[in-house]
Amino acid sequence: MEKNLKTQVLIIGGGATGAGVARDLSLRGVNCILVEKKDINAGASGANHGLLHSGARYVSSDPESAKECRDENRRLKQLAPDCVEETGGLFVAVEGDDEKFIADFPGYCDNIDLPCRQIDISEAREAEPALSDKTIAVYEVEDASIDPFKLVLENITDAQKLGCKFFRHLKVVKFNKTGNNIKTVNLVNKNTGETMSIEADIVVNATGAWAGQVAALAGTHIDLIYSKGTLLITHSRITQRVVNRLRPPADADILVPGGTVSIIGTTSLRMESLDEIKPTVAEVDRIVGEGASMMPVLETSRYIRAYSGVRPLLGGGGKGDDRSVTRGFDLVDHAKDGIENFITITGGKLTTFRLMAEKTADLVCSRIGVSAPCQTRKIPLISAHETRWAVPGFSPKNWFNSHDKDDLLLCECEMVPQSAIEEIVGYFDIFDKHADLNGIGKRSRIGKGSCQGNFCSLRIAAYLYDRDHLSSDQGVSEIKSFLNERWKGQRCLLWDTPVVQVELQEAMHCGFFGLELNPDS
Repeated sequence: MEKNLKTQVLIIGGGATGAGVARDLSLRGVNCILVEKKDINAGASGANHGLLHSGARYVSSDPESAKECRDENRRLKQLAPDCVEETGGLFVAVEGDDEKFIADFPGYCDNIDLPCRQIDISEAREAEPALSDKTIAVYEVEDASIDPFKLVLENITDAQKLGCKFFRHLKVVKFNKTGNNIKTVNLVNKNTGETMSIEADIVVNATGAWAGQVAALAGTHIDLIYSKGTLLITHSRITQRVVNRLRPPADADILVPGGTVSIIGTTSLRMESLDEIKPTVAEVDRIVGEGASMMPVLETSRYIRAYSGVRPLLGGGGKGDDRSVTRGFDLVDHAKDGIENFITITGGKLTTFRLMAEKTADLVCSRIGVSAPCQTRKIPLISAHETRWAVPGFSPKNWFNSHDKDDLLLCECEMVPQSAIEEIVGYFDIFDKHADLNGIGKRSRIGKGSCQGNFCSLRIAAYLYDRDHLSSDQGVSEIKSFLNERWKGQRCLLWDTPVVQVELQEAMHCGFFGLELNPDS
């Protein structure tokens, strides 16, 4: 890896917004580098419902955000069809819900020209049998499901093919200024300790909830509220459509189908620090209890994982309900703070990532004298061959239809074969990156099934040893890191079948193999 690089634009943050900015600028012919301190989707972009909002959730509380979601929902369905499942959505009220809000809901939708159709309760329950028999009103909207990992991978892959460089595990540690400009940025590789310096004409801070910390390194300040949201993944798919509770936004009022599973959430808990972001037993209990009011089956469903993300909300840190804070985004030109070439983009939603990237790229291009217009409004996001293994259900279909007799299954839960791992490792090799278990997990379905990596972690580590990607005791560290990451989402779900699963994992990895996993991670 080169120690000193130069580029027109340095983008910090490998989530949806950073990846979107990289692709937008690359399509305009701008040279850029994207860096991420962990790996893709390490923050909120990888810890959300995967809901492509129609805008209906915000029609009463935040109509401007609702309009942005409405427009981007339609655009992404056209431009990124391989990342979107057009499920449609329902807003469902049950006995005890606010009847005035139910009656006003169609009017809120009409105010922003958002399609909303009331459907008969019997028709809704026939289409979605999991709905409560206490359902009193149902409206149909244009919600959909979107795969955040495939979305971000495809944006990054397209940007790389256009010349953008992407570096993982690089953390910004210092901005070096000359006058009112950032001249160079110092970074350190969190795995190896190696340092790097990047000189850039413009620096874009697209780090989500960490935007304030990065801005502070540059000597400026951003007001953000940290709102933690926790979600649960069911063992199987509960509904075919997105199902929302027809009430003002609250806990556990969205269920989103995601491939072969469903995701139920979320909570909204004010956090003062970004250090301890993980789900709790109390949150899980609340999600299951509240969700069961809308779909009773959730009370007896098997859950395979919980996870938490942090919403970076704009505001000054008041004590009110964080759900009342706008879901809009903020594009900050730090020239007002005396830093001429530093820009922050934060807030917003996964649904509006492309719009956020467009506005950011417009500002960047105005600063560096590039007149090329935005292309992401009309150029489709082509499904990249390198991203196909991230799609739920792709592996079984591909492996069953035709596979070489030597193509062994390394992950039986999600049916990920050796050929998939070879392909992903080859992708790392192309861009001179170290293949690691967590990185492979971001680009495939390994570890996402019932056993949460219990078996596939060992098999894939053995494969990496066979291909000389691991040596000495590196595999032990890789397995521990991979399983500890999965454990964060298992520790608060320990009842019924998951208890048996975790006891098996402990017996194998701690008892038989002698690993000391970290129960506090």
